[in-house]
Amino acid sequence: MTAQPTLTDGTVTLEPAAEPHTFVVLAGEELVGRVAVVPVEGRTGERVGELSWELAETHRGRGYATRALRVLTDWSLAPVREDGLGLSRVEAHVPTELEAALRVATRAGLRREGVRRVVPGDESTTRGYVVLARLATDPPLSEPGAFRSLLNSFLPRKRAIGQMLVRDGEGRVLLCQLTYKQDWDLPGGVVEVGESPQLAVAREVEEELALHIDAGALLLTDWLPPWGGWDDALCLVFDGGTHDAAILESVVEQPREIRSAEFCTVEQVRERCADFTARRIESALANVGRGGPAYVESGG
Repeated sequence: MTAQPTLTDGTVTLEPAAEPHTFVVLAGEELVGRVAVVPVEGRTGERVGELSWELAETHRGRGYATRALRVLTDWSLAPVREDGLGLSRVEAHVPTELEAALRVATRAGLRREGVRRVVPGDESTTRGYVVLARLATDPPLSEPGAFRSLLNSFLPRKRAIGQMLVRDGEGRVLLCQLTYKQDWDLPGGVVEVGESPQLAVAREVEEELALHIDAGALLLTDWLPPWGGWDDALCLVFDGGTHDAAILESVVEQPREIRSAEFCTVEQVRERCADFTARRIESALANVGRGGPAYVESGG
């Protein structure tokens, strides 16, 4: 095996340790910690390195771990012809509760890819590990696009739901009886990644009911708190306009999700829907004439 080089970024120096691919971290002449990368065979035959690091408690909070991990990552991904390790991917698995370690990894340029859940055992109480990685093909962190991709990997994301308020000539509201819950709801569904919410709700109505209805103006934004195993979400209710009740004759329910569809009075909405859904529908109805709130939480 080729001797490991001494690595530095001008602030920290990584001196080779006795173990392969392990370095001691020096700040000036002072020993502040250790970093290591363990090459393993990836599932697709790629060369992957698993990163680890530790820093003396008295030296934490000064950026040494971040700098050392970034230097080690750059060397691990550099081609062998450039005296690098020639890995195609490096990754770290950080317990979800170790927020300081997660900050180190992201500041070092590792993108968050997901959480690997585990059943806590006698030797570990963590509920999961955040998987973070950087690829040899990722652009340098100095490029604006790379920095934006890094931020995008860990900034909060919120689920969006698009629903459509469709009415008949008598002012009744089109409701769907769903297969996966007992209460009724407005037609619509989850907005896909990169999809316009306004186009998404029209797509969902067509998929669920075979009705071709363009989504009109946004009537209501409703924040839904975490509930029943779901994370929180934003529900956007769009105006589906007024139609002849005979459009129900054209409905073809998607059997996996929809049992039936009916135009319902406000009283029936209150009977058939969950209370927060009924509140949302009434708030949206009030906003048809622009007399209701533009934003509510849990229906209003």
